[in-house]
Amino acid sequence: MKVYHGSHTAIETIDFSFCQIKRDFGKGFYVTKFREQAEIWSERKAKEHRSEAIVTEFDFSELFFRDKDLKVLRFDDYNEKWLDFIVLNRKNETEQQAHDFDIIEGPVADDKIATEVDKYLEGLISKEQFLSNLIHNPSHQICFCTMQSLQALSQPKGKIDIAIYDIGNNAVKSLMIDYDINELEAADRYYTSKTYSKLADESTEFYKKTWQEIYELLKQEIN
Repeated sequence: MKVYHGSHTAIETIDFSFCQIKRDFGKGFYVTKFREQAEIWSERKAKEHRSEAIVTEFDFSELFFRDKDLKVLRFDDYNEKWLDFIVLNRKNETEQQAHDFDIIEGPVADDKIATEVDKYLEGLISKEQFLSNLIHNPSHQICFCTMQSLQALSQPKGKIDIAIYDIGNNAVKSLMIDYDINELEAADRYYTSKTYSKLADESTEFYKKTWQEIYELLKQEIN
């Protein structure tokens, strides 16, 4: 899935120290599958910083929604559970997360909805009134809350990255067949191997080898 982050600067390295507290899903790095939504965010940030509006594109692997090593929370739509979770995070004044999730996906509390959330927090309207008054446009966000979760994100690939990706794709498929393991386990073995570390280091020029050569090196390491 292509996802986008709107800001006043291009994102090369994700740094959680720049992430803000009291956001919808807590402190984290936010992206959306809707480019127009990211463009709106980038324009706001550009005005705040008197800078250029920039949208950074990422590739997100949806397999990580099912990764057993990650704690994931997903909201399909605006509902009572979504509201309770938004309130939990909006009330949190500390740098420490109010939850222990790695990745959270769901709709956005845009300006109009945020105003209604504030009314609810101030006790001006009930939860039932909030939900009954809720009128919204389609929106989407994914929040990455931990360093571990960031492995699900990657930036669009150049020629060398594509070569490395193709080698890895074939190696993971072969691991699944030869060792009778599932995709997540195969990917974990591959991406934590010394062979992959050497491949990812462009100076070794391992990316110029065939995937079969790399896979043989990987099997020797595993065995």
